[in-house]
Amino acid sequence: MLILVFSGFLAALIAPWIHRLIPRFSGWFLAAVPLALFCLFAVNVGSIAGGEISRASFPWAPSLGVALSLYLDGLSLLFSLLILGTGTLVLVYSSGYLKGHHHLGRFYSFILLFMSSMLGLVLADNMLTLFVFWELTSLSSYLLIGFEHGRSAARKGALQALLVTGTGGLALLVGLLLMGMVGGSMELSELLNQGELIRSHQLYLPILLLILAGAFTKSAQFPFHFWLPSAMEAPAPVSAYLHSATMVKAGIYLLARLSPIMGGTDAWFALLVSAGGVTMLAGAILSVLQKDLKLILAYATVSSLGMLTLLLGLHTDLGVQAAMVFLLVHALYKGTLFLVAGIVDHDTGTRNVDLLGGLYKGMPVIAAAAVMAALSMAGLPPLFGFVGKELLYEAQLQSPQVPLIIIGAGVTANILIVAAAAMLVIKPFFGPLQHKEQESHPPAVSLWLGPLLLAVLGLAFGMAPGAVARLIISPAVSAVRGEPVLTELALWHGVNPIFLLGVVTVLCGALVYMGRTLLHRGAIRWKMVGDWGPARWYDLSLDGMLRTADFQTRFLQSGYLRYYLMTVLAAAFMLVIYTLAGKAGITGVTAWPSAYFHEWVIAVMILMAAVVAATSDSRLATVAALGVVGYGVALIYILFGAPDLAMTQFSIETLSIILFVLVLYRLPRFSILSGKVARTRDILVALANGSVMTLLVLTATSEPVHSRISRFLAENALVQAHGLNVVNVILVDFRALDTLGEITVLAVASLGVYALLKGRSTGEKK
Repeated sequence: MLILVFSGFLAALIAPWIHRLIPRFSGWFLAAVPLALFCLFAVNVGSIAGGEISRASFPWAPSLGVALSLYLDGLSLLFSLLILGTGTLVLVYSSGYLKGHHHLGRFYSFILLFMSSMLGLVLADNMLTLFVFWELTSLSSYLLIGFEHGRSAARKGALQALLVTGTGGLALLVGLLLMGMVGGSMELSELLNQGELIRSHQLYLPILLLILAGAFTKSAQFPFHFWLPSAMEAPAPVSAYLHSATMVKAGIYLLARLSPIMGGTDAWFALLVSAGGVTMLAGAILSVLQKDLKLILAYATVSSLGMLTLLLGLHTDLGVQAAMVFLLVHALYKGTLFLVAGIVDHDTGTRNVDLLGGLYKGMPVIAAAAVMAALSMAGLPPLFGFVGKELLYEAQLQSPQVPLIIIGAGVTANILIVAAAAMLVIKPFFGPLQHKEQESHPPAVSLWLGPLLLAVLGLAFGMAPGAVARLIISPAVSAVRGEPVLTELALWHGVNPIFLLGVVTVLCGALVYMGRTLLHRGAIRWKMVGDWGPARWYDLSLDGMLRTADFQTRFLQSGYLRYYLMTVLAAAFMLVIYTLAGKAGITGVTAWPSAYFHEWVIAVMILMAAVVAATSDSRLATVAALGVVGYGVALIYILFGAPDLAMTQFSIETLSIILFVLVLYRLPRFSILSGKVARTRDILVALANGSVMTLLVLTATSEPVHSRISRFLAENALVQAHGLNVVNVILVDFRALDTLGEITVLAVASLGVYALLKGRSTGEKK
């Protein structure tokens, strides 16, 4: 499985090169990667349906308990097939939709990167591995949404999606870490057996809220739904792939995966059902108020995501069955309609339903695909959407709590979705032709293949729902419920209350469609209320953050090094004084320190040299005084048994003095640039910090030292690092990163010195 996941990343890496090599067929060639992976996963359908589970684990950071572990069961198989199957069709579609685009190779790379990240997410068993792939989907979706980066709307939509989902991702990370701490493992397969322990723990509610924050932001639940319509600035292939079948389902996948661990409580039911219900209704209402094809689909997608969240919140066998069926239904019809919307826009130059009409004449195949998808969206037989809608109503009616409210909200939302489905098809394809110049033409095979195949699958699954239930749905439901659950689907159950609800839904949806003009007029009156929705609060928050950053930058970033140093020193002074006086205490430091005469001589010499360096009006004298300070410190190192530090100090001081002397004669004559007030201030800051550092050292040395570090280093230098020189082992093994940082600093300083000397020699030649 690891090879399967990373083969997609490899394809993303070489995609631009492949496109440059075979530009005309690169999309078809690269589509072979997800197609081959789809076939490899499809081979496992029978074994997974039989109850088998595949798991692979590879050590990543064993000391931290992190492994690159992958887990394939019914749920991850369903998502993997959706990701790879839809990804294959989208790559083929992109080769026609973006034909001739100068960044098409880059687009292939981005889409394959997202596909591989999403595949890794649904297969991940270790929670930290899952989080890594989770964030990779956010980053790759940012690149895809902002692909047309020349447009400000695309950049804004990409940033909005990244900030909203990224913030939720940080909350998710904390929740996963807490859940791992409570459950005693970071492996999801092991935590599935720890559900009772986690649900009864006092941290359950914080863990649940943090995880839901990540899932709700990713799957566009209210009030985070606003980023999804803004993401419609992405090209049509991106909308079809990310925002109907894959990325927005990542949060749904997480809820389904964690359902055996976190589900079944009153908090789970209340939070998921309420958030899902509000999202379902809000998305459905907003969808029928739009005129742009992609915005209608975007808000309808928001509504569908709310339905899925609500169904998982019910935490019943029937609710999970309905969620898994509707998950597949939605991916098929919404992927088709997004691709169709892209073709319409590509061919006519507009997505406004009021400006479209008569498209079936020029693109009959696309019209057929759109009609089948719209019928499935409306829940009409014999499409798979009809099966999903009936199961959805049945699950809502059998809700363990407030079933009447839930079914009322579900029927209302579906009525509006039926109207939205009609808006997508009737007028654009079968209405009167608006402008002769908008006459459509048959699209290329790369464009119609994807939507037609998805639409036909929706019809085929509706005609044979039993096979789909046995091979795909039942294993997924069993994985979510944590126990074997048999799912039985049929196209016709006779005339019953569920069927009558479906009839009422379609009839009322037709009435809403016919009265859509009144709805649009009413929406104009309520526009001011909508303007103060979550999207406006996001804009205000972002603007406030930028204004705060601007003020903070103007206040703190003055551009003068002396002010930066003064700020740091003043802050350090106050913090250390507060700690010493308020917490640590300063007792035991008044005793006169004992030292030999020659040690006192060195100390006094260092002190006098420091005074000379600070007060001298000669740069050469200042450099000499600083050299005395440095060499004096080196002598102290020798006296106290640190010859290696002394040698380093001697080398640094010698080099520094030589460099200073080389530069001094290039500087202008010495002059005092600061006033008396500034110099007095500098003296006070210097004395205050010098005094507090002296006090800190005396306080530290007055206490008895019981360190286990030196003993540990001495005992383990040879055993663990295979070195006899303990100091060397500390530098290159135990604190290797610190040493690397120091080497980096020295390398940068050396480059600076080289640049100065080279500039000097160049200036002399001129």
